[in-house]
Amino acid sequence: MTEASAKPTAAVTALPGRGLNLGLALLAFAITFWAWNIIAPLAVRYADELDLDSTQTSILIATPVLVGSLGRILTGALTDRFGGRSMFTILTAVSAVPVLLVMYAGQIGSYPLLIAFGFLLGIAGTTFAVGIPFVNAWYDASKRGFATGLFGAGMGGTALSSFFTPRMVAWFGYTATHIIIAVALLVVAGVVWMFMRDAPTWKPNTDRVMPKLVAASKLAVTWQMAFLYAVTFGGFVAFSTYLPTYLKEVYGFDLADAGARTAGFAIAAVISRPVGGWLSDRIGPAKVLGISLAGAAVMAVVIALKPPPELLAGSSFVLMAVFLGLGTGAVFTWVAQRAPAERVGTVTGIVGAAGGLGGFFPPLVMGATYNAETHSYTIGLLLLCATALVALAFTFFLARRNRASA
Repeated sequence: MTEASAKPTAAVTALPGRGLNLGLALLAFAITFWAWNIIAPLAVRYADELDLDSTQTSILIATPVLVGSLGRILTGALTDRFGGRSMFTILTAVSAVPVLLVMYAGQIGSYPLLIAFGFLLGIAGTTFAVGIPFVNAWYDASKRGFATGLFGAGMGGTALSSFFTPRMVAWFGYTATHIIIAVALLVVAGVVWMFMRDAPTWKPNTDRVMPKLVAASKLAVTWQMAFLYAVTFGGFVAFSTYLPTYLKEVYGFDLADAGARTAGFAIAAVISRPVGGWLSDRIGPAKVLGISLAGAAVMAVVIALKPPPELLAGSSFVLMAVFLGLGTGAVFTWVAQRAPAERVGTVTGIVGAAGGLGGFFPPLVMGATYNAETHSYTIGLLLLCATALVALAFTFFLARRNRASA
C-alpha cells in the first residue's frame, strides 16, 4: 500500500458507529446465508419424497450456490457505486421472494420448479460481496483482517440453517418454516435500512459497471485471490451444503442428526474465520493460508478413511472446518492489503464469485463419484486433497514473489 492510500485509512480508526455497522452487516449476512442454504438441510427430505438419485440431489443442492456465486460479481461492483446500506437492504428484502417460491415448489413436489426457484434463491448468497467493501471502509488497514473476518463469520448462517431448518420443519411444519424465514428477512431489511450507515470516508465509484469489472479483471491480485478463495471458501460451502447427505449415506444419520453435525462443522469454520483474519494481521496472510491448506489436505485423507463415529469422525470434520475457516479469513486480509481502495468492491465480487463457484462443483463431483456399494466418497475427497496441495504450492510461490518485489 502506498503512502497516499494509507493516509485516508488512518482516520478511520476513530470513526464512531463502526461497531454497530459491522454488527448490522454481520446480521444481514447471516440471515441471507441462512436463506441461501435453506434447500441443503432438507435435501434428504426432497430426495425421499421425489425419489431423486444422488446426482439429482447434488444438482438441487448446488444450484443456489452457482447463482449466489456469479451474482457477487455484479453486487460487488454495484456496492462500489451505491454503498452497502442500500445494497444490503435491497438484497435482504428481495431474498424473501425465492424462499417462498421454494416453499411452493416443495409443496407441489416439483423437482423442475425446485431447481428454477433454487436458481433465484442464489440472490441471497450475493451479500458477501456487499459486506467486504462496506466493512473495509469503516476500518483502517491494520484492523481489516479481523473486521472482515468477523463479518465473514456471518457464513454461520449456514450453520443456523443446518441446525434449525429441519427442526423448525418438525416443530412448525414445512410451510410455516419458510414463511418464518421470509418474514425474518424482511424484518432485518427494515432494521438495516433504519440503522445502517455507509462510512463517512466512503465515496461512490460512479464509473460504469462493465469498465469497473474489466479494470478489476486486469489486476493480478484479483485472479490470485480468486483461486485461493475458491479452494478455501469453496471447500467450506461444499461441506456445509453436502454434509447432511454425506452423513446420511456414510454414517446413516437421520435428517435432524445430520443437520446438527453439519451445524457443528459450520460453527467451527465461523469461529476460525475471524481468527484467521486476526492472525493474518500479525504474521501475514501467506503463513496462515499455508497452515490452512496443509491442514485441509491432511484432513481430506483422514475423512476419506471413514473414521468411526462419534469422537474420531466428529473431530475430523471439526478440524477440516477450522483449517478452511482460517484460510477464508486469510484470503480477504490479503485482498484488503493489496486491492486498490476504489476497486475493493469489484475485486471482492469476483473473488467471492470464485469462492462460491468453488463450492458449486464439489457436490456434483461427490454425487458423481459416490460408491453406493461401499458408501464411500473416497475419490472426491482425494481430489480435494490434491487441490489443496496445488493451492499450497501457489501460496508459497506468491509469498516468495511478494518478498522479492518488496
